Amino acid sequence: MGLVISHSAPASRSWLTVTNLGQHLANSLPARDWRKIRHLFGGGLDDITEIPHRQAGQYAEILRRAAADKHMPTDWGDLAGIFATAAQRAADAREPWVWS
Repeated sequence: MGLVISHSAPASRSWLTVTNLGQHLANSLPARDWRKIRHLFGGGLDDITEIPHRQAGQYAEILRRAAADKHMPTDWGDLAGIFATAAQRAADAREPWVWS
């Protein structure tokens, strides 16, 4: 069963894909940024998570930096960019970014 992420196209991703992306994010981000988002990408989500729109905007910026990092493989950077766009859409709409 996939993970449904609001404001995203496609909205569903496998848990394995999200966790694998997390490994690349952990290697591409400074520790302070990784700590802010690891609860989403570290494989520890047990329930529906709603991220307030202001926090989603912060996450979008972190994900954009990771996507552009020279150590991020291109395909994983593209996926990080998709997540960044979804987070920014939620922030712009002033809606929670929902993972379920």
